[in-house]
Amino acid sequence: MVASSVPLTCQACPHVERSLLGNCQHAELSLIAGGKLHQSYSKGQVIFQQGSRAAGLYCVYQGKVKISKLSGDGKEQIIRLAREGDVLCYRSLMIGQFCTTAATALTDCVVCLIPRPDFFSLLEQNPQFSHSLLRLMARNLGDAEERLLHTAYKPVRERLAEALLLLHQAFQPVTDEPFSIPISREDLAALTGTTKETASRLLSEFRDEGLVLTQGSRITVLEREKISQLASLYD
Repeated sequence: MVASSVPLTCQACPHVERSLLGNCQHAELSLIAGGKLHQSYSKGQVIFQQGSRAAGLYCVYQGKVKISKLSGDGKEQIIRLAREGDVLCYRSLMIGQFCTTAATALTDCVVCLIPRPDFFSLLEQNPQFSHSLLRLMARNLGDAEERLLHTAYKPVRERLAEALLLLHQAFQPVTDEPFSIPISREDLAALTGTTKETASRLLSEFRDEGLVLTQGSRITVLEREKISQLASLYD
């Protein structure tokens, strides 16, 4: 369910402390609030397309988002997942005019947009913001390198376990209440780096082994520790 209202100021956002914008002063957040926009997206709706002009820095207020890239033959690879408080499109802003990836709502979402001029103003005037952005880019580069290495040498079964852990982390609520993950088999395959048929077959094996519960397109992780051990067999 999409939030009926978004705070007028970034200071009032419940996710600001874990966001890149948590490094901004109150005056800077007030300046951002004057120019920021917010938009609601339905599940499956594209937030920005690969190759489109980078309009600014996107901040996830509510919902889950997949960041993906299309290969030359049109196959989708999910690069990472984003949740509340995460920022999107910063790398594209830093290196050029156009988006190098696409962002699509995995659930109903609300996403705020900080226009390009405000983003670059923060970058030039706030050293803490700049340093945090560099650390974020370095961390994501390290994650991407590790996933690339895993794609090269890890069997698909172990990669699927790894993908389930990423999804579990992205969808896990603040409380300890039970939850399920709404994810299509196509998206699960794109996150794992395999075909839909292989992802579905291995997921059925996980279900038969009591590691997960499936109901339609929803997955519930039952044995997180065992899945974690499976994912790290080749580390």
